[in-house]
Amino acid sequence: MSEWFSLAGKTALITGATRGIGLAIAREYGRAGARIAISSESAEACTQAVAQLAQEGIEAIALVADLREAQAVQGLANQCLAHFGGLDALVCNAGVAPHLGPLSTASDADWELTFSVNLRSAVWLTTALLPTMAEGGGGSVVLMASIAGVRGNKGLGLYGLSKAGLAQLARNLAVEWGPANIRVNAISPGVIQTEFARPLTDNPDVLQRRLALTPLRRVGRPEEVAALALLLAAPGGAFISGQNLIVDGGTTIGDGN
Repeated sequence: MSEWFSLAGKTALITGATRGIGLAIAREYGRAGARIAISSESAEACTQAVAQLAQEGIEAIALVADLREAQAVQGLANQCLAHFGGLDALVCNAGVAPHLGPLSTASDADWELTFSVNLRSAVWLTTALLPTMAEGGGGSVVLMASIAGVRGNKGLGLYGLSKAGLAQLARNLAVEWGPANIRVNAISPGVIQTEFARPLTDNPDVLQRRLALTPLRRVGRPEEVAALALLLAAPGGAFISGQNLIVDGGTTIGDGN
């Protein structure tokens, strides 16, 4: 393995890491040599993911936390630091999309859930962890945003607002923590073949229209997002900070031809 992509001797926490993009990132970080903590609100899902990684030779611990609650997020941070003694890489990947439709039809509960899990939990977690990361000499934070946060949406407007907030959070934190050698970036995936995207990928008509607007004419794979997340945490990405990196097969730059 090239030293530019090595996480040997590093520690990492990934939220929303029991499936899809989060699990793929945990796998790549583990393969690169990092000690891994994965988190989800489901103890059963965490146990299954840890067992799956163990079968692949990757050691990980599970930290169960409900990211809707500030106290639970603080507890997650405390457990992580108690186990590792510090932290080198944080990936805030957990996300929800409880509302589909015009913004005017979103309930207060929809707003609260979407922004608590998608945005506020990342604020709480970085607030709790970055001082210790700075004391350890710095590190990397990756916030999982979305192309829904860089353009208008007919159905995913509320989700898009929260993801646009994550991209801005990456810029703000990059400025605040850069002098402590902490790099903060966002990744904005397009349609990736995950359970989360199945309402789109399982609908042939909708998927065909989306692929026609995507220059590469396919959906992405979780591993293709994970590879970028690895770069951002590794020495090869050491001069990248405050960016929102789009991984969408060209969807957002295509002209529909």
